[in-house]
Amino acid sequence: MIYLQLFWEYFKNYAKTRLTYRADFWIEVLSDLLFQGMNLIFILVVFQHTESLGGWSQAEVVFVYGYFMIPYGLFSTFFSLWNFSERYIVKGEMDRVLTRPAHNLAQIVLENMDPPSLIGSLVGVIIMVISGAQLGLSFGFTDVLMMMLLVIGSVLVYAGIYIAITAIGFYSDSPTGIAPLMYNIQNYGRYPVGIYNKVIRFILTWIIPFAFVGVYPASFFLNADSGHNSSLALLTPVVGLVFATAALLFWNHGVKRYRGAGS
Repeated sequence: MIYLQLFWEYFKNYAKTRLTYRADFWIEVLSDLLFQGMNLIFILVVFQHTESLGGWSQAEVVFVYGYFMIPYGLFSTFFSLWNFSERYIVKGEMDRVLTRPAHNLAQIVLENMDPPSLIGSLVGVIIMVISGAQLGLSFGFTDVLMMMLLVIGSVLVYAGIYIAITAIGFYSDSPTGIAPLMYNIQNYGRYPVGIYNKVIRFILTWIIPFAFVGVYPASFFLNADSGHNSSLALLTPVVGLVFATAALLFWNHGVKRYRGAGS
């Protein structure tokens, strides 16, 4: 309950700040939508030159992309940790965070939340509805519940990977450049893994499991054959919990190593 109250207080402060600079808010929203729109256009352009991609139709790939946007929007809203090393390690704000009773990671997450990213999740839902209608898919109450479970699992996958990367800042004196590389790798999760070779499929499934933030969970709703790996979708919450738990342990160990910003 205390964290819900903290969330509400931080959200009110965020809203006050954004209402002061409304133009910046809408520019950020528009830029995010344009970026996601370009990715969607790229998929459509690809299918101008081929009828299928690894056995997937255009509507199926667009459906996967729509799903991909939902957990990514939620992740970007609550786990915007891109400037952690610069702000909290180099500039010493971690000292301030550690003097407060709430868990340090929760404070950092709340201080950096980015609600406009939720609009991307909404657009993802719209894309799924449109492409799902083209595929003749129907969603019942149990499907909605399963969707929520899989999305939570996908968000935890994102969180686990990026929290672990962020925690490297506790062990290194300089900001790491791994996050931009990982950001590029995550985009592989929105395409059918069958188009990659066995090594890349293994990495995207079990080492850096970005296949569980897009193609695997989305395939659960496509009523596709076994070649689409829809059965792996059920592992999404498990993979998310495993990676998020491991990342939290790694983070807590890093915090214990932190000695402050003083010389």
